[in-house]
Amino acid sequence: MKQRFPIYLSFIVSLGLVLSACDNAPPPFNKAHRSPLAESVNQNMVRVSGGHFVMGSDDKAATYAEKPAHDVKVDDFYISKFEVTQELYETVMGPSYSYFKGPNNPVNNISWQQANQFIDKLNHLTGEIYRLPTEAEWEFAAKGGNKSQSLTYSGSNNIDDVAWYDANSNNQAHPVGQKQPNELGLYDMTGNVGEWVIDVYDVDFYKSSPSDNPVNAEDNKANAALKTVRGASFAYNENESKNYRRDFASQSIIMGDIGIRLAKSITQ
Repeated sequence: MKQRFPIYLSFIVSLGLVLSACDNAPPPFNKAHRSPLAESVNQNMVRVSGGHFVMGSDDKAATYAEKPAHDVKVDDFYISKFEVTQELYETVMGPSYSYFKGPNNPVNNISWQQANQFIDKLNHLTGEIYRLPTEAEWEFAAKGGNKSQSLTYSGSNNIDDVAWYDANSNNQAHPVGQKQPNELGLYDMTGNVGEWVIDVYDVDFYKSSPSDNPVNAEDNKANAALKTVRGASFAYNENESKNYRRDFASQSIIMGDIGIRLAKSITQ
């Protein structure tokens, strides 16, 4: 697998600096009165009915880490229609260091650590329990869930219909929701910016992962600092953008083509 996002410099973010963003967090929100911020976020969440799907691929082009294709079951969950925008991120955290400035452009240039700090503060403000999706939830949603038409990319067999990728992006991110959505009404699951998920990245995980709601959260592993990134980005080509593709980056690195998408459990 090639080194991820070679067009940008890598920056290692101090955890102390990340944590400082939450030093002045407001008092806990009273869930009896749902905030306008929560209403705004929730209106763009899609309920995904759980089910079985084939995760990974046995295609010749698939990497070792993407094999074997295996049956996975996921429970119902919510996932956002759109990648988190700079407007939403900056409402919660203040100014971001995103490239490609614009309120409706996806937030980027944030580490996995910073992504979780943003989510923690968003939860504190709203009384909700948002989170990153698991890798299994992400792939199930990208493939269209129970409405899947077994498409190569998220929503089409023609990548130009659904994605900003290296051949059409002008090497930059674009406002969310401009391309065609997938079967579940989700936008930019392929291309635009890559998306952090919860999971630790492990090339061998598919070979031994549980079939029921798998998530690789074993932070005691030697490679725990590596987190999984899904969805390719504006810098990736067609082959690198297929629904089953996996990638990774250090949890403390920031890149101009990595962002996030929110998820939420049904049981909340």
